[in-house]
Amino acid sequence: MGHEMIEIIPLTNLLLMLIPTVFVLIIYIKWQLDAKEASYSIARMLIQLTMIGYLLGFILNAESGWVVFGTLSIMLFASAWIALRTVKKVRTQLLGLALVSILVGSGSVLLFIMLAVLNLDPWYDSRYMIPLGGMILANSMNCISLSMDRLLPELENGLSYEAARNKAFQAALIPIINSLFAVGVVTLPGMMTGQILSGVDPLIAIRYQIVVMCMIFSSAGITTACFLFLSKRKINHLQN
Repeated sequence: MGHEMIEIIPLTNLLLMLIPTVFVLIIYIKWQLDAKEASYSIARMLIQLTMIGYLLGFILNAESGWVVFGTLSIMLFASAWIALRTVKKVRTQLLGLALVSILVGSGSVLLFIMLAVLNLDPWYDSRYMIPLGGMILANSMNCISLSMDRLLPELENGLSYEAARNKAFQAALIPIINSLFAVGVVTLPGMMTGQILSGVDPLIAIRYQIVVMCMIFSSAGITTACFLFLSKRKINHLQN
C-alpha cells in the first residue's frame, strides 16, 4: 500500500468542531453543573495542543537524550499532579507517592518496550518514546484518579483498607478492560487509525496496536497497584 498524504483540516473546519462542544457546555449550564471547570479544561486543551504543536518539531527531531528525558520528566510531574485533581485536600501529601508509582509502573514498561520490543537505535528515539510515554502516563494518571475516587468512599463506609483497595483497583481498570474488549470490534484506536490513514499496511498497524494495548494495561495496572500499596499508611494517617 503506497503512502498518501493525510487530508489537512482547514482552520475554518476545525472551528466547526466547537459547535458540539458548546452544546455539551450548555447541558452543563442547564443542569447546574460545573461548567466553569469543563470550559477551563477545553481552553487549556486548545492552548496546550497549540503550544506542543510548535514544540514537537524540536522535541521529535532532538537527538539528545537529555531533551527526551527532560520532556518526559515534565510530563511525569504533570500527570501525577493531575491524577490527584479530585482529592485536592490531600493532593500535596500524596503527590510524592503518585510520582513514585507512575515512575515505577509507567517507566519500567516504557523502558521494556523501547529496549526489548522495538529495538530502536538509539533506544530513546524521541519519535517513539514521547508519544508512547504520553499514552502510558495518561492512562496511569486516569487510573490513579479512578482508584482514589473509589478508595476513599469505601474506607468511609467502613471497609478495611485491603477490601477497599481491591475494589478501587478493579474500578480503576474498568475503562481499560472495556477498551480491550472493544478494540477491533467497536473501536479502531487512535494510533492504529493514524497509521492506516498515513498508508501503513493494516497488519503492521495491528502489531503496533497490540503493543500499545498491552503497554497501557500493564503500565496502568502496575502504577495503580504501586500507588494503592504505597499510600496505605498515608491515607490511614490522614483519615485518623
